[in-house]
Amino acid sequence: MELPFAEPYKIKAVEPLRRSTREEREQWIKEAKYNLFNLPSEQVFIDLLTDSGTGAMSDQQWSEMMLGDESYAGSASYFKLKKVIGELLGMPYFVPTHQGRAAENLLFSAMIKAGDLVPGNAHFDTTKGHIEFRRATAVDCTIAEAADTNLDHPFKGNIDLHKLEEGFKNNPKDKIPLCIITVTCNTLGGQPVSMQNIREVSALCKSYGIPVFFDAARFAENAYFIREREAAYASHSIKEIVREMYDQVDGATMSSKKDAIVNIGGFLACRDKELFDKISMYCILYEGYLTYGGLAGRDLAAMARGLEEGCDYDYLEARIGQVAYLGKLLKEYGVPFQEPTGGHAVFVDAKKVLPHIPKEEYQAQTLAIELYLEGGVRAVEIGALLADRDPETRENRYPALELVRLAIPRRVYTNNHMAFVAACLGNIYARHEKITRGFRITKEAPIMRHFTVELERAT
Repeated sequence: MELPFAEPYKIKAVEPLRRSTREEREQWIKEAKYNLFNLPSEQVFIDLLTDSGTGAMSDQQWSEMMLGDESYAGSASYFKLKKVIGELLGMPYFVPTHQGRAAENLLFSAMIKAGDLVPGNAHFDTTKGHIEFRRATAVDCTIAEAADTNLDHPFKGNIDLHKLEEGFKNNPKDKIPLCIITVTCNTLGGQPVSMQNIREVSALCKSYGIPVFFDAARFAENAYFIREREAAYASHSIKEIVREMYDQVDGATMSSKKDAIVNIGGFLACRDKELFDKISMYCILYEGYLTYGGLAGRDLAAMARGLEEGCDYDYLEARIGQVAYLGKLLKEYGVPFQEPTGGHAVFVDAKKVLPHIPKEEYQAQTLAIELYLEGGVRAVEIGALLADRDPETRENRYPALELVRLAIPRRVYTNNHMAFVAACLGNIYARHEKITRGFRITKEAPIMRHFTVELERAT
């Protein structure tokens, strides 16, 4: 008999969860103005809002926390992290930051100006927000296959080379400061980018003199998919694939709260000394001195260890396998989602679950609220609320996909929790026609509104 799969770790500490009633949840979500970000954590049973900073650190990472050197300058923990980044990623220059969006702030402060165009594969919310805040434009060059949630394409995160080159041909070079490859591509469903596509994008950008940077929050998960889905890499180690990925690019921003499995932290790495010197000025201005970048020494030490653990094949197999398991259960219930499942989350297709809800009433947000009411499960909308308004016309932008992201924290929940989540969505799908109205906005911020938006039920 073939042995069943078992997680390559055991649980050392537990945190109790409170089960609430539907009546309580109805009151709580109303008080939160129907914004799931506003809910206190104790009002949530299973929290799939994000996989960012919500993972469980290992015993070795906790050991590193106790070894952290809290020197303001020249911390030993900094040099430990520098060594790992140099050996694993091959990047000679880096600055730590308190999280990924801080790294984006430093990079874009150094490279982007008003009127610029920044092509890439479906920039995520903070990336697009930082670009548009500088009065530049994020240009989506994703392959068309990514918009078909039923299509089983192995690398839906790929960049369309024709779209990218058209942008290069039709615009002055000085208007395109860089190209961004997000690995894996969060907005599209945690979908990976193939090594072939990374190489081709890199070669095209080099031919036009355009630097290429990774948004590398989930680079190890991307490497796992390359190993599993690109035949040429089936016998490569994750670290070998990671190094080859980074060899194609000029630098990377990283939210270490994902694939480095820490609760806080990030970094910006690059190859160019002149760019590094410019970034260093912004780092000192916004984040702190270059050897701590807004973090405690213990955080730097845990991050160094986490980067190593995040590239372990057995860990990645279990982590990505749990995401696939949730997708398998949803498929059995008939719930439509972005296929194939990605690296960190399952993205439910709200347009197909609630096709009768007008897009102006925010289908994905409506479904996310229903999921909370059904079982106390908190997810996040990746749809029209996140897409925000056009910075020029101030009209709502309605993306091709309306998704509810079920982002699974690393090493936190069991498969029984996944079964509970799937059953909740199965129940909702069974009664989806009875959900007749969505929501409307009563208050919103001028940019990145989805974090603080206030809503009421549409009438």
